[in-house]
Amino acid sequence: MYNTTIQSRSFHPAKSAVVCFFLSAVASLLSCNTPPAERYCFLTMLGHDTISVESITRQGNTLTSDEVDRFPRVQVRHTVVNLNDSSSIQHLVMDIYTPSEPLSQRHRKIVADVANNKVHLSKTDSTGVVNRDFPTGGSIVVAHVPQMYSLYELYFAAALKHAAASKLAAGSPVQMRQFYIDREFDRFPLGDVTVTPLGSGKIEITHDWLSGTGEALMDSSYRMLSYSGARTTYKVLVKRLATPPDVKGVADRFEAKEKGAGNVKSLSVRDTTRAQIGNTKFTVDYGRPLLRGRTLLGDVIPYDRVWRTGANAATQFTVSAPIKLAGMKVPAGTYTLFTAPHTNGVDLIVNKQSGQWGTEYNGSLDLGTARVISEVAIATVEKFTIAIISSDNRHGSLVLEWGSFRWIAPIEVE
Repeated sequence: MYNTTIQSRSFHPAKSAVVCFFLSAVASLLSCNTPPAERYCFLTMLGHDTISVESITRQGNTLTSDEVDRFPRVQVRHTVVNLNDSSSIQHLVMDIYTPSEPLSQRHRKIVADVANNKVHLSKTDSTGVVNRDFPTGGSIVVAHVPQMYSLYELYFAAALKHAAASKLAAGSPVQMRQFYIDREFDRFPLGDVTVTPLGSGKIEITHDWLSGTGEALMDSSYRMLSYSGARTTYKVLVKRLATPPDVKGVADRFEAKEKGAGNVKSLSVRDTTRAQIGNTKFTVDYGRPLLRGRTLLGDVIPYDRVWRTGANAATQFTVSAPIKLAGMKVPAGTYTLFTAPHTNGVDLIVNKQSGQWGTEYNGSLDLGTARVISEVAIATVEKFTIAIISSDNRHGSLVLEWGSFRWIAPIEVE
């Protein structure tokens, strides 16, 4: 009876209505101040092959990402980024799992804090903790992972906001600094990034670890809709998807495929061709990119531009005695081979420099240039192939095949 009386006394409909109204108002206010979470993903393709998949949740100035890529080593990342209103990074925590590493080295954590004109980085793994500080000089600071495109989206959003605040005209570059997570940051200080808003949502980007110019399309809400690496050596295409993928399932498949292959392989493996015509010995050391369902001439390999003739490091050509190659006199030695495709034929370039990266072409060091024979391959060639074929003790051919093309440079041993 006592308890019943107390309950009866404490129940006041009018007061309860006021309390309910107050709680409803508070909830509504909190809802207004907290933007709804947006979920989306980026899918990165190299031809018909998936290179990376990323599921992203963005709520206000907090971005959470689950991502896996194989570039070429499979790495799985869980990342939480706290941003400034400018879309530059304030605090970042990334947990990285690399299944191909020894068991004790598979997990590591990176923590980054950007404040007081410096980036403080902390890396924790089985060996302990490494801390580093890098001055920013007051620059806009972003983070770099080669195939993690939520970070690229932040590059572009920060540049667009800066350009708008500074009233920069379309085509005016915005300079930034980037710190590295996939690389040993204690050996690489902040790098340079240039993002150029071109108007109508079009963006260009260049930076220290990107050979060429990347292109992106943004909407008015600073969302990246697509990215193309067609004008870079990372010829990927990135699409924004509304439905987040099963990142764990993709990661498991990537890991199983990597484990089944026995070791980590480059996206474009390195190979060596050795041959002999008479007493003259030949060696060609080159990268072998895959077709992956792509259009080569005029797309992956642009017309009227010098191509590295392979992938990654420059294609090295060594000959033990003087020869004529496509009519060019080539003394014994080591050279770099480049090609320049045109709509009406292909030029072979023999360059006297050697040992460089494939994009480091110095035309002033050319030994010579000659037109080669262009044919259509009998069957589609998936992996770029260079061969030296002997026809007798003095003659042969340097043959380059990929996709549907077959280029032939006659060899004559002097």
